[in-house]
Formats: sequence, structure tokens, C-alpha cells
Amino acid sequence: MEFTSASANKYLRRLQDEKDRLLRAEQEVSTYVLAEGEAAEPPAYDYGAVREKVAQIDGQARAIRHALHRFNMQTVLPERGITIDEALILLAQLSGRKDRLNSLASRQPQERLGNRYFGSSNGPIEYRYANYDVAQAEADYRAVADEIAALQLELDLVNQTEVFSIEL
Repeated sequence: MEFTSASANKYLRRLQDEKDRLLRAEQEVSTYVLAEGEAAEPPAYDYGAVREKVAQIDGQARAIRHALHRFNMQTVLPERGITIDEALILLAQLSGRKDRLNSLASRQPQERLGNRYFGSSNGPIEYRYANYDVAQAEADYRAVADEIAALQLELDLVNQTEVFSIEL
């Protein structure tokens, strides 16, 4: 079968849904209750067939996940010259940097501390000052956010257009 990364992930979801449905049905029909003296047919259930189908689904999922990991490790993003695997690691790093920069960019250059209201005079008024250029932190935040968006778009394009094959 041929897949793109995006279609492989959708196929994996479909396999997982099928396995979940099969296991839910198994839970419902693998046992039954009869009151004393009642006679009834047990619900249709084939233990071996269910085990075989679950093993088949797991085998397909394993093969697809392996091929997908291999695809991510070998496929190079054309604009950046890094593999998808490296790009995913870079995205996590950039997201951490974006969070830190967001915190720094959200501060005021000068901030009054304390709960002083209506001229209370319980000591001097204190201020906290940013020990960096808040405007630069905001500019850096925007640049990292733009870099993340560009990288995500490049990943999306490759994940939806590059094809790889799997023997199922």
C-alpha cells in the first residue's frame, strides 16, 4: 500500500477504532448471565477469531508505525534541509522557547509592587524593573512564533504529498 504521512496516521486511527469496536463487542458477548432454571442460547462469540483479528490489526499498525518512523527519519524538508524527525524535535524546542519569550514579553518594564491603596504609608513603595529590553523579547517572541508557523506549514506540505510504500 502507498501512504502519505497524513494518510498513514488516518489509517492508524481507523485501525485503532476497529480494534476498540471489536474489543467493546467482545466485552459485551464474551459472558452472559442466566437465572436459575432458564434456558437460553449464549451470544455468538468466537474467542480464537477475535484474538486472530486483534493480532492482525496490531501487526498492521506496527508495520505502518515502523514505516512512518523510517519515513520521518529519512525524508528531508526541502527548504530547511533537515529530516522530519529533526523538524519535530526542533518544533518542541521552539515551542519551549516561545513559552519562555511569551513570559518575558508579557512583563512591564517597570511594575509597582505591594497593595498600597489611598495613601497608606507603611514603608517605601517598591518597584520591580525588567533587566532586559521587553520590546526585544516581544520581537523575538513574534519571530519564534513565525518560525514555528513556517516549519509547521513545511511539515504539513511534505506530510500530505510525499508517498512511501508498506507491505501489509
